Amino acid sequence: MTSRNTKTQNKKRVVFLHPDLGIGGAERLVIDAAVGLQNQGCKVTIFTSHCDKTHCFTEARDGTLDVRVRGNTVFPPNIGGRFAIFCAIARQIHLILTIAVFTNELRNLDPSHFFVDQLSAGVPLLRLLSGHTRILFYCHFPDKLLAQKGSGILRFLKSVYRIPFNWIESWSTSCSDDVVVNSKFTGGMVKSVLPSLRSRKLKVVYPCVDTEAMADKFKGKQTLWPNKRIFLSINRFERKKDVGLAIKAFAQLSEQDRKTSMLVLAGGYDHRVAENVLYLQELQALATSLKLNYHTLHDDLRSDTHGISIVFMPSVKDYVKQELLNSASLLIYTPRNEHFGIVPVEGMLHEVPVLAADEGGPTESIVNEMTGWLRSVDDVEAWADVMQKVIYLQRDDPIKLETMGRAGKLRVEEMFSKEEMAKRLDDILDRLVGCVRPPMLSVLTMTIILVAVFALFVSQILTYVLFWAIDKDKQMAADAKAWKLAQGKT
Repeated sequence: MTSRNTKTQNKKRVVFLHPDLGIGGAERLVIDAAVGLQNQGCKVTIFTSHCDKTHCFTEARDGTLDVRVRGNTVFPPNIGGRFAIFCAIARQIHLILTIAVFTNELRNLDPSHFFVDQLSAGVPLLRLLSGHTRILFYCHFPDKLLAQKGSGILRFLKSVYRIPFNWIESWSTSCSDDVVVNSKFTGGMVKSVLPSLRSRKLKVVYPCVDTEAMADKFKGKQTLWPNKRIFLSINRFERKKDVGLAIKAFAQLSEQDRKTSMLVLAGGYDHRVAENVLYLQELQALATSLKLNYHTLHDDLRSDTHGISIVFMPSVKDYVKQELLNSASLLIYTPRNEHFGIVPVEGMLHEVPVLAADEGGPTESIVNEMTGWLRSVDDVEAWADVMQKVIYLQRDDPIKLETMGRAGKLRVEEMFSKEEMAKRLDDILDRLVGCVRPPMLSVLTMTIILVAVFALFVSQILTYVLFWAIDKDKQMAADAKAWKLAQGKT
C-alpha cells in the first residue's frame, strides 16, 4: 500500500492535551508527534492551558497545527510561586470540563484517541466523559521524581505535601489505555516509583530530530575556528548537568594537545535564574583553578581565540548550535541518569562521535566504540583518555573517526527520525482500538477523590504560610548574592 493510500484511509481523530505549550523538550516532542500524525492522515487538535504565540514553536503559531487554549481563566499557574502541581491539575480539569461539559467542543471533534502527556490527573475524567475514546499517555519522566525535595524540615513538609499528588499520578496514569515512555531508562524509573504500572508493558517512543533538514543544511560550510580542534559540550548551565567534568577531563590533556584544541561549553542560560548565573561563575572559577584561560562569547563567533583553552557560550541560539556541531571533533555529554538526551542524537546526525555517561538515556542512543564512547562520570581520567584518543585518530587514523560519524548518522536516520516516530505512534494508536481497557475505580469513588483533592487546597494554603516563613530568607539571600555577582561581571 502506498503512503498516499495510507494517509487517505487514516480516519483517526486525535486530541492532544498538554499543560503549557512553550519551547521545552516536552513541547518539541508534542509538536513533532502532532505534525507527524497529521502527516500520516490523522485529524489533530491540540488543547493547552497556555500558549504564548511569542514563545512557542513555529508549528504552534503558523497554522500548521490546530492549537486551542482552554482552561486558563479560573486557576493561575501557581499561587505565590508555590502549589504548581495543584494548580496544574486544577487547570487540566478545568480544561477538560470546558471542552466536554460547558461546551460541545469535544463532542463536535468526536476524537477516536486522546494523546495526554506530562500530567495524567485528568485521564480518569476523560474516560468518564468520553468513554469510547482511547487514551495514550506519554510519560517523559515521573513527576514524583522531578519535584524539588529541599532539605531539613522543608524536605519533610514537601514530602508530606506530595503524598496525595504522588498517589494521583500513579493511579491516574494507570487508567490510560496505554503508556509510552521516551526511553527504556525512563520506563524502568516509572515502574520503580509508580506501583500501579509495574505489571504493565510500557512501550518506548524515542524523541526525534529532523533528519532531512538539520545536517544537510550545514554540510560543506566553513567550520568555526578551523585552526582549532573543537571539543564541544551543549547543556544548560545547571549543576545537575555536571559540565565541570568536561573541564576537568580537558585539563588532563598535555599542554601541547591543549594548544591545538579548544573546549567549547555552550547551552541554555538565563541571567534571571540564580543557578545559571552562579554555576557559570563556578565553572569559570574551576577553569582558573586549573590554569585554563577562558573567554565568554555571545554573538561574535569569529573573535580571536588565540591562547584560549575554554570558550563559554551562554544563551546559544539554534543556528549557532548547529554551526558548533558542524565544527566539532567530539561532542561531550556529561549529565548522569539523563532521561533520554536529544543532544547526542543531534551530534550523531552531524556525524560527530559522542562521549557520554554510561547510564541513562545515552546508553540507548549511542553504541559504544561504534558511534561514540560511554564512560563512567566518576572516572575523569577515562573521559580524558577518550579525548586523547580522538586527537590521536584525527592525526593518524581519520578514516576511523569518519566511519564512526557515518555510523552515528545512519543510526539516527533509522531510529530517531520524525517519520519513524510518527509511524510508531500511529501503529500504537491503531492497536488500542478494541483492546481490553484497564480497570478504573467507580464513578462514586472518582467523585470523592476529586472533592478530596480540591478540599486539600484549603490545607495547602495554610501550609504555604509555613513554607514561606522557612524559605523566604534563604531565597532572598540567594537572589541578592546572584544579583551582586552578576552586576560585578558587567
